Amino acid sequence: MKFIGWPKIPRLENEKYLITEKIDGTNAAIIIDEEGNFGCQSRKRLLTPEDDNFGFAAWAYENKEALMSLGSGHHFGEWWGKGIQRGYDLPEKRFSLFNTRKWNNENPNLPACCHVVPIIEGPVDEALKELTTNGSKAAPGYMKAEGIIIFSYLAQALYKVIIDK
Repeated sequence: MKFIGWPKIPRLENEKYLITEKIDGTNAAIIIDEEGNFGCQSRKRLLTPEDDNFGFAAWAYENKEALMSLGSGHHFGEWWGKGIQRGYDLPEKRFSLFNTRKWNNENPNLPACCHVVPIIEGPVDEALKELTTNGSKAAPGYMKAEGIIIFSYLAQALYKVIIDK
């Protein structure tokens, strides 16, 4: 017989959260392996310019030189804008990285062709009120923000809240 212990449960009052805007687009990632090989993927499959998802792979390969500054790893984000989901009234498509701790305006390796999902300060209810009152922080002036993503530091888990589901 094998003993399996019950995991320690974090105390909710000690929890800290990171809240970002949930952008309505399509999940995408830039892949750079340790040998410097370059690729990209959607949430469910690898992509190529010939077998693409809303033009992400074509864009990635056009911007490969700049994107290589991301370094090795899988760099997940949202591919969004013109022609993708709600479009946000943008004339172009954008790639916004999810990892706000690594990718921010202070990181000199953030490629000019990339954005970062906006951080929204405050508790969950205030973050939702901010978006419903003032619209998208990712696309200022666009009033129909999709929602928020909540990262729980203690639980190491992500949650989403959709506005007007």
